[in-house]
Amino acid sequence: MEGALSTAEGVAARLTAWRQRVEQALDAALPAEEAWPATIHRAVRYSLFAGGKRLRPLLVLAAAEAVGAPEPEALAFACAVEMIHTYSLIHDDLPAMDNDDLRRGKPTSHKVFGEAIAILAGDALLTRAFHLLAEVPAEATAEALRRRLRASALLGEACGTGGLIGGQVLDLESEGQDVDAATLERLHRAKTGALLGACVLAPAALAEAGPEDTQRLQRFARAAGLAFQVVDDVLDATEGDAQLGKTAGKDRAAGKATYVRVHGLEAARALAARLREEALQAVAPFGERGAPLAALGRMMVDRRA
Repeated sequence: MEGALSTAEGVAARLTAWRQRVEQALDAALPAEEAWPATIHRAVRYSLFAGGKRLRPLLVLAAAEAVGAPEPEALAFACAVEMIHTYSLIHDDLPAMDNDDLRRGKPTSHKVFGEAIAILAGDALLTRAFHLLAEVPAEATAEALRRRLRASALLGEACGTGGLIGGQVLDLESEGQDVDAATLERLHRAKTGALLGACVLAPAALAEAGPEDTQRLQRFARAAGLAFQVVDDVLDATEGDAQLGKTAGKDRAAGKATYVRVHGLEAARALAARLREEALQAVAPFGERGAPLAALGRMMVDRRA
């Protein structure tokens, strides 16, 4: 398998195969649209299958490849992460939050189903994510259960008030304020970076990786997670609705704290490039096993949407 990862084509094929596996697993993990109550299941599936890049589940599977985590456990975790990410997008788009009408080029959940159902769809995805992680095979060993519990705890911490939710609070409170560089970094490491970090650190827990490999993944997560948000800020300032699949320029219009606003466009681009190199250096010792992770790190910075 490592030989197949030695070329860019091999890595791309590996990522495509993983993406297809994630799509199939997500479909199998959810009730059918017509299952009672049908409205909520339509809303859940509408957002979850709206055409996302599946970056976060791919990061889970790539990190699992790097450290040797069992693929079935990593796949369940990958699906849970994508459910949580989608829940956060549904709630972010609500009028009480960012008030967005478009997501991935389509009307947002609350525009299609109404605010109440959109809130419940997000709740349903968050609930199903941790339900999925609690579904373990009857033959699972006590050791496997302990590893899965540790990975689930990492994900829960990343989603909580010290991570995603806390970052969203700081984001709301920072609108229209003069935010310094340290506060901006704290905001984005929590709102965006915490969940991205869990994507690569949970596989280390599933594999019981040693301290050196875990530290490499930690360094990758810190650099790539922040770079991803810096690039998001740059794209919001430079691309249009069609490229982004959502309303461009809303961060600036809302007076949000962004890297472009605080540091300027060119400095933000330079920071993203520096963080990209830090991320790639962190996973270089994995060699071919880390090739998919490195490819995703490059993708997170080099993307145009």
